[in-house]
Amino acid sequence: SILDNSKGGSLEQCISRILANRMQSVTLLATQLNEIFQKTYQGDPNVRTAMRADLKACRERDPACKAYSDALLYSKGFHALQAHRASHALWTSGRKDLALMLQSRISEVFSVDIHPGARIGKGILMDHGMGVVIGETAVIGDRVSILQGVTLGGTGKEGGDRHPKVGSGVLIGPHATILGNISIGDDTMIAACSLVLKDVRAGSMVAGSPARVVAQTMGTPSERMMQEIEPVSEKSQQSFCEWWQDAVKEQVEEQRRDGKDASS
Repeated sequence: SILDNSKGGSLEQCISRILANRMQSVTLLATQLNEIFQKTYQGDPNVRTAMRADLKACRERDPACKAYSDALLYSKGFHALQAHRASHALWTSGRKDLALMLQSRISEVFSVDIHPGARIGKGILMDHGMGVVIGETAVIGDRVSILQGVTLGGTGKEGGDRHPKVGSGVLIGPHATILGNISIGDDTMIAACSLVLKDVRAGSMVAGSPARVVAQTMGTPSERMMQEIEPVSEKSQQSFCEWWQDAVKEQVEEQRRDGKDASS
């Protein structure tokens, strides 16, 4: 099986060559890149495990992926993620200039900009990948699905720990933006085009700008890939007007609480 890690090397060699051929340039030869990737992958068993979990996630969660070879050969999201895993390994080992060089090339080739310092778990689906931006101190758990145009960014210009911490089993919809050193709980869903500025508790679905809780999730959103509100209670089956009225009341109450906190 292509996911077999017991023989050690076949999948790593294949991905190394694919990435080297895709990322080569006039000043960065494919032979040099191939050597960098192979040495990095072979030197870190955690990367090898994550690589296989990512490939499995593509096959299981993306209906357009009919075979493992589809993701392995053609998925820019999968390619960008595996290239990032190499750049992150270089970053943590102190080879930061080389890591930043790979980041730059990943951004140019795949239109995905992930800082080498970002920590990303295993079993990640980066569907389409186009326009994804992930900052230096961002942390992403296991079994997360990220769609196109997602931003995990900071706010202001202060250094330090400034990017989101995303739990496991999270589904982040297209063009969602999550800003600041905030926590996104396990098994949450961030709806498309949402702007998230505050912590999100586990098992919640948030939507809007700024994002607010609109429902509770069922199961693991990243694996179900369902991007809609599901009726799990009588409250979630109320009419849109009733839901909107409750949402406005909740916003007014929150603004009042924020005003009292500021005055005190």
